[in-house]
Amino acid sequence: MLDAKVTPYIKPLLRPMIVALSKACVTPNQVTLAGFVIGMLAVPAIINGWWVLAFICIVANRVFDGIDGELARFQQSSSSAGGFLDICLDFLFYAAVPLAFGVANPSEWGVPALVLMAAFVGTGSSFLAFAVAAEKFNIEKPQFKNKSFYYMQGLTEGTETILLFLAFCIWPAYFPVLAYVFAAACGITIITRVYSGFTTLKAVEGIDDYCSNKEKEKS
Repeated sequence: MLDAKVTPYIKPLLRPMIVALSKACVTPNQVTLAGFVIGMLAVPAIINGWWVLAFICIVANRVFDGIDGELARFQQSSSSAGGFLDICLDFLFYAAVPLAFGVANPSEWGVPALVLMAAFVGTGSSFLAFAVAAEKFNIEKPQFKNKSFYYMQGLTEGTETILLFLAFCIWPAYFPVLAYVFAAACGITIITRVYSGFTTLKAVEGIDDYCSNKEKEKS
């Protein structure tokens, strides 16, 4: 929900780093991998209760995630391979954070962690499934024209997820409540994405169901 509104304000802040990295001949894929490694350091930090370190690792991961795509466009090296790598590592990172909480305190945090991970599977699968179909039918993506794949919006997107992760680190005792509330919000995202995605693709394909065709034949 917030990604399209936040992105225009973040890009100018990243520009100096992008220019410096390009001069140093750093590639976007190297930035993607480095950001993933740093982000995954949040896992042992969460398990050990090192909340400040976990917070820093999560923020650093998101900064790197913002840099890699902008660096690719700056170097005119955007590619489907880079976009694929980026989204795969993003979703692995998203799953790793609640997993770390579940491992840290399985008796109290295990179930909400599982519920949140299941919600992430729903938002991620609905998001990526439509992206594949959107590419097939060349459906435009007006809010994110520079993305290497179709970015389907929803109530819970990347910005909201990262704010959630940071809230986990600030108020770890409230992890179950925050996880359940966000999972419910993810449920709304899943429902709206499945409905809008299905109706959009059905309209693009122009295919009616069997009963509808029979009614048309009768009339």
